Amino acid sequence: MQEIEEFVIQHPLECEAPNEQLKNESLFANLKYLILGILFGVVFVKSEIISWFRIQEMFRLSAFHMYGVIGTAVLVGAISVFLIKKFNVKTTEGEKVVFHPKTFNKGQIIGGLIFGFGWSITGACPGPLFAQIGSGFLALIVTLLSAIAGTWVYGKFRDSLPH
Repeated sequence: MQEIEEFVIQHPLECEAPNEQLKNESLFANLKYLILGILFGVVFVKSEIISWFRIQEMFRLSAFHMYGVIGTAVLVGAISVFLIKKFNVKTTEGEKVVFHPKTFNKGQIIGGLIFGFGWSITGACPGPLFAQIGSGFLALIVTLLSAIAGTWVYGKFRDSLPH
Protein backbone atom coordinates (compact mmCIF):
# COMPACT_ATOMS: atom_id res chain seq x y z
CA MET A 1 0.00 0.00 0.00
CA GLN A 2 2.93 2.32 0.67
CA GLU A 3 4.00 1.96 -2.99
CA ILE A 4 0.57 3.23 -4.02
CA GLU A 5 0.76 6.20 -1.62
CA GLU A 6 4.20 7.14 -2.96
CA PHE A 7 2.90 6.90 -6.53
CA VAL A 8 -0.11 9.11 -5.79
CA ILE A 9 2.06 11.74 -4.09
CA GLN A 10 4.48 11.86 -7.05
CA HIS A 11 1.73 11.95 -9.69
CA PRO A 12 1.42 15.48 -11.16
CA LEU A 13 -2.34 15.36 -11.82
CA GLU A 14 -5.05 14.96 -9.23
CA CYS A 15 -8.08 12.97 -10.28
CA GLU A 16 -11.41 12.12 -8.64
CA ALA A 17 -11.02 8.50 -9.76
CA PRO A 18 -7.28 7.83 -9.75
CA ASN A 19 -5.82 4.76 -11.41
CA GLU A 20 -3.41 3.24 -8.95
CA GLN A 21 -1.87 0.82 -11.40
CA LEU A 22 1.86 0.68 -10.72
CA LYS A 23 3.09 -1.63 -13.46
CA ASN A 24 2.85 -0.80 -17.16
CA GLU A 25 1.36 -3.52 -19.34
CA SER A 26 3.11 -4.54 -22.53
CA LEU A 27 1.61 -3.96 -25.95
CA PHE A 28 0.95 -7.71 -26.20
CA ALA A 29 -0.82 -7.70 -22.82
CA ASN A 30 -3.05 -4.85 -24.02
CA LEU A 31 -4.14 -6.99 -26.97
CA LYS A 32 -6.55 -8.76 -24.61
CA TYR A 33 -8.50 -5.48 -24.27
CA LEU A 34 -8.83 -5.19 -28.03
CA ILE A 35 -10.12 -8.76 -28.28
CA LEU A 36 -12.55 -8.24 -25.38
CA GLY A 37 -13.72 -4.97 -26.95
CA ILE A 38 -14.45 -6.68 -30.26
CA LEU A 39 -16.33 -9.49 -28.49
CA PHE A 40 -18.24 -6.92 -26.45
CA GLY A 41 -19.19 -5.12 -29.69
CA VAL A 42 -20.45 -8.38 -31.19
CA VAL A 43 -22.61 -8.95 -28.08
CA PHE A 44 -23.97 -5.38 -28.42
CA VAL A 45 -24.90 -6.02 -32.05
CA LYS A 46 -26.43 -9.47 -31.44
CA SER A 47 -28.46 -8.28 -28.43
CA GLU A 48 -29.78 -5.35 -30.48
CA ILE A 49 -28.76 -2.76 -27.89
CA ILE A 50 -27.12 -0.69 -30.61
CA SER A 51 -30.44 -0.39 -32.43
CA TRP A 52 -31.79 3.16 -32.41
CA PHE A 53 -35.24 1.55 -32.52
CA ARG A 54 -34.58 -0.30 -29.23
CA ILE A 55 -33.26 2.91 -27.67
CA GLN A 56 -36.33 4.85 -28.81
CA GLU A 57 -38.56 2.07 -27.40
CA MET A 58 -36.84 2.52 -24.07
CA PHE A 59 -37.32 6.29 -23.98
CA ARG A 60 -40.97 5.92 -25.05
CA LEU A 61 -41.47 3.36 -22.26
CA SER A 62 -42.93 0.94 -24.80
CA ALA A 63 -40.60 -2.06 -24.30
CA PHE A 64 -38.67 -3.72 -21.48
CA HIS A 65 -35.73 -4.92 -23.65
CA MET A 66 -33.23 -2.14 -22.84
CA TYR A 67 -34.28 -1.90 -19.19
CA GLY A 68 -33.65 -5.63 -18.89
CA VAL A 69 -30.18 -5.31 -20.42
CA ILE A 70 -29.26 -2.29 -18.27
CA GLY A 71 -30.69 -3.91 -15.12
CA THR A 72 -28.74 -7.10 -15.80
CA ALA A 73 -25.54 -5.07 -16.30
CA VAL A 74 -26.08 -3.25 -12.99
CA LEU A 75 -26.71 -6.55 -11.20
CA VAL A 76 -23.63 -8.21 -12.72
CA GLY A 77 -21.54 -5.14 -11.85
CA ALA A 78 -22.76 -5.09 -8.25
CA ILE A 79 -22.08 -8.80 -7.80
CA SER A 80 -18.64 -8.42 -9.40
CA VAL A 81 -17.64 -5.56 -7.07
CA PHE A 82 -18.92 -7.54 -4.08
CA LEU A 83 -16.85 -10.59 -5.10
CA ILE A 84 -13.74 -8.49 -5.83
CA LYS A 85 -13.94 -6.95 -2.36
CA LYS A 86 -14.87 -10.18 -0.56
CA PHE A 87 -12.13 -12.33 -2.10
CA ASN A 88 -9.55 -9.54 -2.47
CA VAL A 89 -9.21 -10.23 -6.20
CA LYS A 90 -6.03 -8.86 -7.77
CA THR A 91 -5.44 -7.48 -11.27
CA THR A 92 -3.78 -9.58 -13.96
CA GLU A 93 -0.54 -7.89 -12.91
CA GLY A 94 -1.07 -8.99 -9.29
CA GLU A 95 -1.99 -5.54 -7.94
CA LYS A 96 -4.74 -4.83 -5.41
CA VAL A 97 -8.00 -3.45 -6.81
CA VAL A 98 -8.83 -0.20 -4.99
CA PHE A 99 -12.35 1.29 -4.87
CA HIS A 100 -12.58 4.98 -3.99
CA PRO A 101 -15.64 6.49 -2.32
CA LYS A 102 -17.77 8.62 -4.63
CA THR A 103 -19.41 11.88 -3.66
CA PHE A 104 -22.75 12.98 -5.07
CA ASN A 105 -23.33 16.52 -6.33
CA LYS A 106 -26.09 18.39 -8.17
CA GLY A 107 -24.00 18.68 -11.33
CA GLN A 108 -24.46 14.94 -11.85
CA ILE A 109 -28.22 15.47 -12.23
CA ILE A 110 -27.68 18.20 -14.84
CA GLY A 111 -25.07 16.09 -16.65
CA GLY A 112 -27.31 13.02 -16.56
CA LEU A 113 -30.19 14.96 -18.08
CA ILE A 114 -27.96 16.32 -20.86
CA PHE A 115 -26.56 12.81 -21.45
CA GLY A 116 -30.05 11.25 -21.59
CA PHE A 117 -31.33 13.99 -23.87
CA GLY A 118 -28.48 13.42 -26.32
CA TRP A 119 -28.94 9.66 -26.06
CA SER A 120 -32.64 9.89 -26.92
CA ILE A 121 -32.07 12.28 -29.84
CA THR A 122 -29.19 10.40 -31.47
CA GLY A 123 -30.16 6.84 -30.54
CA ALA A 124 -26.63 6.27 -29.37
CA CYS A 125 -24.68 6.38 -26.13
CA PRO A 126 -20.89 6.07 -25.81
CA GLY A 127 -20.99 2.32 -25.08
CA PRO A 128 -22.48 1.05 -28.32
CA LEU A 129 -21.37 4.05 -30.39
CA PHE A 130 -18.31 2.27 -31.78
CA ALA A 131 -20.31 -0.91 -32.45
CA GLN A 132 -22.86 1.18 -34.37
CA ILE A 133 -20.13 2.78 -36.48
CA GLY A 134 -18.51 -0.64 -36.97
CA SER A 135 -21.88 -2.00 -38.13
CA GLY A 136 -21.93 0.53 -40.94
CA PHE A 137 -23.99 3.35 -39.44
CA LEU A 138 -21.44 5.93 -40.55
CA ALA A 139 -23.70 8.92 -39.81
CA LEU A 140 -22.90 8.23 -36.16
CA ILE A 141 -19.39 9.53 -36.74
CA VAL A 142 -21.05 12.93 -36.23
CA THR A 143 -22.34 11.70 -32.85
CA LEU A 144 -18.85 10.45 -31.96
CA LEU A 145 -17.28 13.79 -32.86
CA SER A 146 -20.01 15.56 -30.86
CA ALA A 147 -19.28 13.38 -27.84
CA ILE A 148 -15.58 14.18 -28.11
CA ALA A 149 -16.37 17.89 -28.45
CA GLY A 150 -18.70 17.73 -25.43
CA THR A 151 -16.00 16.05 -23.36
CA TRP A 152 -13.53 18.75 -24.39
CA VAL A 153 -16.00 21.53 -23.53
CA TYR A 154 -16.66 19.96 -20.12
CA GLY A 155 -12.92 19.74 -19.44
CA LYS A 156 -12.43 23.34 -20.49
CA PHE A 157 -15.21 24.73 -18.27
CA ARG A 158 -15.21 22.11 -15.50
CA ASP A 159 -14.01 24.47 -12.79
CA SER A 160 -16.80 26.99 -13.45
CA LEU A 161 -19.63 24.39 -13.60
CA PRO A 162 -21.84 23.50 -10.60
CA HIS A 163 -20.40 20.59 -8.66
